[in-house]
Amino acid sequence: MTDADVPAPAEGLLVTMFLTVANVPRSVAFYRDVLGGKVVRERDPAVIRLGNAWVLLNPGGGPTPDKPGMTLAPPNDPSRATSFLNLRVADIEATHRQFSARGAEFLTPPIPKRGEVRCYLRDPDGYLIELGQATAA
Repeated sequence: MTDADVPAPAEGLLVTMFLTVANVPRSVAFYRDVLGGKVVRERDPAVIRLGNAWVLLNPGGGPTPDKPGMTLAPPNDPSRATSFLNLRVADIEATHRQFSARGAEFLTPPIPKRGEVRCYLRDPDGYLIELGQATAA
């Protein structure tokens, strides 16, 4: 790992997505092999560079001094989501084919919807991921 690989801005801020996962190696494999991310760190937490963003993957756990009263756990109901990862691509049809060939299971094929085409898939812990492409409105 080099300093350029670490999600640490020289100024301002940088957004990362932290996901609590049940099995870190399984999730690392998904974000690397299916979505094409670059593994920056294998664990504690695992850090994946995905396009121009970073996804952090770590197992759940109980409260800590900086988050008292909070327990982190992967999603437990795949029919409910409070947030999702949104991946914007230049060619949704090609990306859908590529991710499908790598093992991604989509809820539907890409569907046009008000100025975009989009579809959704889940990661191994059930986190919802939107794959979308902007179109002419």
